[in-house]
Amino acid sequence: MPFVLAITLSATLVALAMLVNHRLKRQRQKLRRQENEVWSIGLYEGPDPITLSPMDGIHNPILTAGDITDAPARFVADPFMVEHDGTYNLFFEFLNTQRETGEIGHALSRDMKTWTYTGTVLSEKFHLSYPYVFRHEGEMYMIPECAKSKSIRLYRATNFPGKWEQVTTIIKGDKRQVPLLDPSVVHHNGKWYLFSYMRKAKNLHLFVANSLEGPWKEHPKSPIVTGSDHFARPGGRVVADGEVLYRYAQDGVPRYGSKAWAFRITELTPSTYREEQASSTPVVQQGNEAWNNRGMHTVDPHQMPDGRWIAFVDGLEHRHTLNQPTKQP
Repeated sequence: MPFVLAITLSATLVALAMLVNHRLKRQRQKLRRQENEVWSIGLYEGPDPITLSPMDGIHNPILTAGDITDAPARFVADPFMVEHDGTYNLFFEFLNTQRETGEIGHALSRDMKTWTYTGTVLSEKFHLSYPYVFRHEGEMYMIPECAKSKSIRLYRATNFPGKWEQVTTIIKGDKRQVPLLDPSVVHHNGKWYLFSYMRKAKNLHLFVANSLEGPWKEHPKSPIVTGSDHFARPGGRVVADGEVLYRYAQDGVPRYGSKAWAFRITELTPSTYREEQASSTPVVQQGNEAWNNRGMHTVDPHQMPDGRWIAFVDGLEHRHTLNQPTKQP
């Protein structure tokens, strides 16, 4: 073998070995995070949708991975609730450890204190999370995150809460070129608006449609937030408090899932968009209890008949070496 060829081959083997070692190291770090960091779901309350604290009389968390009975689960997260016939129906992601894939689970309650897990309500070949569930014209709909399918999909309940069918595809494309993460929809002044996140660019995009089933087109002001780890990624339901709309953003600094902020939408039309930060402090963030000692990142607010607000939230628990910094995923 010529000397130069031998040197080239040796360098290639060394580089390959370094790459394999690097990937194995990252995989070990990921497994350690998965073992040590666990999401669960809690319930908060407050006088408005941006001033929230743990709900009196509720023992948080209200739902954990241990409540999942039909599959092995690592965590539960991304809570979204809808009330139906006097029952509170909670939808959420759980990570099925047998498939290493997210699925959508359901739990119900009549008093918000005791929750009963009923089972998996939506499972696909691809990962599902962020089950944004809502009611429109007497029907129940869900827009879960399903970026692994290279799309944003709209589902409708055919037998609520346990059976869902796909109605249409709202957006198609690869998540590296198209904003597919954490799609959050709101109906405002007769128009539909959809917020979604593109991780590669760290941009928040906005889409608009005349009807829920589309066609959808990108808003002329989109992207409405660019290059931001703090404020671009949706972190819960877009909600109206009277005439005021709020959107929530999950903060990825100093690590994924650390806290969530609220933004007051001051102008939203098919051609214009304006917002302002609603508070100088996060709506939810790392707490002093074990279940949320590492962070929080989803807010699902609802106004009750007596005027007070409740919010379903999730919390991240770090079970070992508490409060020690780790690298951002």
